[in-house]
Amino acid sequence: MKVTINVDCTPEEARAFMGLPPVADAQQAIVDEWKRRTLEAMEAMDPQTLFQSWMSGGALSGTEAWDQFQKAFWAGMPDMGAGDKK
Repeated sequence: MKVTINVDCTPEEARAFMGLPPVADAQQAIVDEWKRRTLEAMEAMDPQTLFQSWMSGGALSGTEAWDQFQKAFWAGMPDMGAGDKK
């Protein structure tokens, strides 16, 4: 014998029926805190300093690191386009 029961209710109604506490306020507080922290981090971010830290490459300056990256990229493709000559 197989019995199927379908219950049509919202998540809040299901929580209340099972005796669980409402969590909407706690979830909203967490989301608000995430937003606050994200906005603080974005305000403190200086794009030029961030770019320099990404391109620092240790002892190299930003442009030197970029030049080194380009040289390594092109060194990895020595035969690019060689078979296209007609």
